[in-house]
Amino acid sequence: MTRDGVVHAVGDVSAGRLLDDFRRGDFFFGSAQRTLLASDSIGVLEDHDWPRLANRIRGTLLGDGLPLAAGVLPYDSAAVPARLILPTMVRSAGPLHPAAGRRQVQAIESGVPVAAVPEPAGYAASVATAVRQLRAGELRKVVLARMLELAFPDSVPVAAILANLVRDNAHGYTFAAELPPADRAGQRTLLGSSPELLVSRTGRSVISHPLAGSAPRSADPVTDNANARYLVDSAKEQLEHELVVEAVADTLAPYCRNLVVPPRPSLTATSAVWHLGTKITGELRDPELSVLTLAAELHPTPAIGGTPREQAREAIDRLEPFDRDYYAGLVGWVDANGDGQWAIAIRCADIAERAMRLFAGAGIVADSQPERELAETTAKFQTLLRAMGLTLES
Repeated sequence: MTRDGVVHAVGDVSAGRLLDDFRRGDFFFGSAQRTLLASDSIGVLEDHDWPRLANRIRGTLLGDGLPLAAGVLPYDSAAVPARLILPTMVRSAGPLHPAAGRRQVQAIESGVPVAAVPEPAGYAASVATAVRQLRAGELRKVVLARMLELAFPDSVPVAAILANLVRDNAHGYTFAAELPPADRAGQRTLLGSSPELLVSRTGRSVISHPLAGSAPRSADPVTDNANARYLVDSAKEQLEHELVVEAVADTLAPYCRNLVVPPRPSLTATSAVWHLGTKITGELRDPELSVLTLAAELHPTPAIGGTPREQAREAIDRLEPFDRDYYAGLVGWVDANGDGQWAIAIRCADIAERAMRLFAGAGIVADSQPERELAETTAKFQTLLRAMGLTLES
């Protein structure tokens, strides 16, 4: 259907077709609910103030007759701006499924130089430092990440990697979104497949599905089941999860009625990692409240920052030797009514023309063991590495 030259939806297009039509520079967002491909942008909105951005978007979309705005919000809104495109063509399809990623591509050959930041031993030392702070009562939880830097002789095949991510992670939130230029020249794309929904809004209905507590998947069924059982039985992992659910529920409570918080988490599986997850639902008190306003209130949750929020942020600044930028931020879309979906930007990479930065983090609590947290980040890297035909030992 078109209005003012805008393609709002094409109902008979499959998710696989949208994936095939993706070109670098487009916005792609697929999930088990819906798949979107947005292109032909007539402008970009950038802002460090997310509530102000929500108001700007509503006025712009209504004034120009555009269907939605889509893009990325950073981990730290003071450091880099939110960036949302205003597409004139938005095509939607049904849910993603593995067959949509039918291009069986080994995107990148092995032998690619990899630099770990920090090195594995340095990451383990940072975890040990955080544990000492936690045991001293300075923090309840902090999330520490590490980064892999990869360099390639040729252009990174973004579309092929995206297709492989869909094939491996059809139940997650798989995305590709353009980033503003930085020190590295040329185009930048945030590409990934997140298992975690921060918040969605459809009319008055609000959903958040926080994840925290992780264990690696295994090709051996016995080991895989044992890892899942560890997650369910572990007091450490349960505590890590409870801190996140508590924060999300407390934040949503003033904005929602009929807030439903299940008493126990359930297992959520990705291709690389088991998670504990809790699906929280509610009904908005104010039907005019935008999903972006909710996202601004929720972000960053203890799932990607820690708690207390400010003390965790200070610890991350001290212990992580890189800037997160858009890693652990948000990716998604919002329409003129304030409806939309926003996933947490994890299991992702920041891709330049011939370089990539991959990110993975782990939640640290007082009982954390540095070697286990290092192994958890290694497992989380596998989402992107598998999509590129690469492996990493540590």
